Amino acid sequence: MGKKVLIVGGVAGGASAAARLRRLDETTDIIMFEKGEFISFANCGLPYFIGETIQERSKLLVTSPEMMKNRFNIDVRVFSEVIKVDAVNKKVTINSPKEGQYEETFDNLILSPGAKPFIPNISGIDSKKIYSLRNVPDTDRIKKAVDQQNTGTAIIVGGGYIGVEMAESLIQRGIEVTLLENAPHILSPFDSDMVAHAEKEMQEQGVQLMLNQRVEAFQDDEDKITAYMKDGNKLTADIVIMAIGVVPDTAFLQNSNIKLGQNGHIIVDDSMQTSVESIYAVGDAVEVKHFVHQQNTAIPLAGPANKQGRIVADQICGIPTKYKGTQGTSIIKIFDITGACTGLNERNLNQVNIPYKVVHVHPLSHAGYYPGAKTISLKLIFKEDGKILGAQAFGVEGVDKRIDVIATAMRLGGTINDLTELELSYAPPYSSAKDPVNMAGYVAENVLTNKTEVFVIDELEKIRNQTSTILIDVRTEQEFNKGSIEGAIHIPVDELRERKHELDPNKQLWVYCQVGLRGHVASRILKQEGFKVKNLTGGYKSYDIANFEPS
Repeated sequence: MGKKVLIVGGVAGGASAAARLRRLDETTDIIMFEKGEFISFANCGLPYFIGETIQERSKLLVTSPEMMKNRFNIDVRVFSEVIKVDAVNKKVTINSPKEGQYEETFDNLILSPGAKPFIPNISGIDSKKIYSLRNVPDTDRIKKAVDQQNTGTAIIVGGGYIGVEMAESLIQRGIEVTLLENAPHILSPFDSDMVAHAEKEMQEQGVQLMLNQRVEAFQDDEDKITAYMKDGNKLTADIVIMAIGVVPDTAFLQNSNIKLGQNGHIIVDDSMQTSVESIYAVGDAVEVKHFVHQQNTAIPLAGPANKQGRIVADQICGIPTKYKGTQGTSIIKIFDITGACTGLNERNLNQVNIPYKVVHVHPLSHAGYYPGAKTISLKLIFKEDGKILGAQAFGVEGVDKRIDVIATAMRLGGTINDLTELELSYAPPYSSAKDPVNMAGYVAENVLTNKTEVFVIDELEKIRNQTSTILIDVRTEQEFNKGSIEGAIHIPVDELRERKHELDPNKQLWVYCQVGLRGHVASRILKQEGFKVKNLTGGYKSYDIANFEPS
């Protein structure tokens, strides 16, 4: 007789564990409980169905109870909510409209309850005009509201991935969208000097962005709803979408002897086992180690959830597979551009006191002489020893593969030097002989080998109103006249050798060009002449986008 394994929750983690477990062992008795109707659906695709990029609702449904039964011999029980776990006696209590309340024993238990939208306890939050997005029924409700002809305006509260994707989807449906974000910027995985790419694109596509705005109350007003902000402003719309983050759906585990983290996440080890032997947990409800700094974190992503489900199945079947941590590699479409990132950002690194260095590059997505090349803005964060800590990128094309290459290098323990040595596929329609990943590696290597010293945009404040540093714009006169950094003098790089006598060797020279390359050439010329010089990494392009403010 095989083991009896109960799985609480489906979607990515639970369904992956169930299928893998059956492939490994035909004798195990597997029962999956799902408190809703759908055991496995494409939750990352839900906004795109609302926006009608995905036309068929059935495309969202990955698998069904019938398929799981027929192909994998798994007993799937939908509309069955596990309300209690008795870890000592190895049994769970289930509440079902059809069966009532009953118990099931287990040899192993896999917890995959996921996370649910965080809903703040504020006045008016129970309005029927307020929606959140977690599952297929939520999607149906929002789409029904959007399909109504009298829905013309929407407020989205929260600028995370779901909020941004919903903004695009509603704009595509012809709805006027205002997005409110409590923080200074949207999309927290990105640093402020990069996320402005997304904010600029959203504004240009018609989304009204209101940053540093906190909603304190809602009020129904006949067929409208009004949001009242902390600063006294108010906004009125037809519907509101709440997208201010998620919390682990783990209330049913209280008093179960299963250890939970400060925010309710399930604590697991590198085998995905909880504090109770024979009970495992996967997905958005767990707290895991971050791959880069190995400290506890919670990162709700579908890819890691699938991997964790596979690892749990292995563990139950005696295969000693380990989970090595979540890296946070993610990507988002923002209208006509793409943003992607991996690893840690500057905010994360400052929180855990890890020193780092930064470079920015703006190479083309493919060879410039081949039609259609677009700029990729790429930020690389690394340590003094060359270890890669993180990367962020925005662009129209080619962003995904560049971040994926860097993410792979990080996962395999690669360094900045490895980025310079990677042999990546090249043909004019797809890349350049020096791929953007190579370029980022070259620039970082120049920093680590002291061939150049760089400064970042935030450091410009250091030299404002002081005379010990000279800021030099080394671009052409036409570029300089179109816009420059306040206080800069203009000496084109091609004139620098002849005009170096105009510069005071006792002062530090901070140079910049459009994207950083000519600035590097200028810094090499000046450094070899004995000047103390720094180059603005990413150049004026990085400065310009970082100073964008939504209007």
